[in-house]
Amino acid sequence: MPSSLVTALDDIVGAGDPVVSVAPVTLSAPGRAVPLEVRVSAPATGGDLPVVVFSHGNGWNLDGYAPLTAFWASRGFVVVQPTHLDSRRNGFGFDHPVFPSIWTERIADLTRVLDQLDAVEAAVPGLAGRVDRDRIAATGHSWGGQTAQALLGARIVDEEGRVGDDMSDSRVTAGVLLAATGLGGDDLHPFAQANFPFMRPSFGELATPTLVVAGDHDQSRMSSRGPDWFTDAYTHSPGATDLLALHGAEHSLGGIVGYEVAETTDEDPERVAVVQRLSTAYLRTALRVDGGAWPAARDALRRAADPIGHVDSK
Repeated sequence: MPSSLVTALDDIVGAGDPVVSVAPVTLSAPGRAVPLEVRVSAPATGGDLPVVVFSHGNGWNLDGYAPLTAFWASRGFVVVQPTHLDSRRNGFGFDHPVFPSIWTERIADLTRVLDQLDAVEAAVPGLAGRVDRDRIAATGHSWGGQTAQALLGARIVDEEGRVGDDMSDSRVTAGVLLAATGLGGDDLHPFAQANFPFMRPSFGELATPTLVVAGDHDQSRMSSRGPDWFTDAYTHSPGATDLLALHGAEHSLGGIVGYEVAETTDEDPERVAVVQRLSTAYLRTALRVDGGAWPAARDALRRAADPIGHVDSK
């Protein structure tokens, strides 16, 4: 039986529609170490469908995160999931020559998706002409959150303390960052400092409307900071105006990666159900589908008898 909170959220985001999902779809990526493959999922019917580009966490691929991405597609979004170069399917470990540039290739993958929406539409039978390309969100989990936040405006600070290039994309008008890494500095463990230059973000330039989702039991192995590290995008950016903090949640936020997988250390179907619905409500409002969905969802969470989390807003 769904909880009263999930039932209330279902009343806001509506019942799901059948989904058509096609993979692998190969997109053009000249010079990339391996071909760029994506999964495209979309509702079987309906028009004016917004686009959600999703970036996976380290090691994953286009087949992961079905609890989240399939839910979004069933609620009216065209969801595109690339397999990045760091996927375990590719076998590029930390010592491989391609690894140092993977973080920039990840960002390029999302841009390639947006550049090739014609191919994305054509890949799914019956989808052509049903996509609204003026409503696009960039989303991601963990390393994927860092990847997505670059399109939202976040930049990288170099070793000299200078803020790096702007890699934002004006086609992207909303974002959802799930367990995205925070600020760098002395709190980073030596391995992260040596191998992950992208873990030195500057959030001051992130101006695109964004929801940050973090677990209050998420202790990173990359930083000595506590779970608040994963809320830095909310704390330090003008665009991330909303923070969903989940009580008791660890890095997989209850199982958005998938159920019964090694990364899901805090499996909790109720938590996943809440993340599914709250993120959907946020996207519906941020992408101008339903202006009342996000305020109503926040109120439902606030009124819950045994709240699974809370929302802070600027």
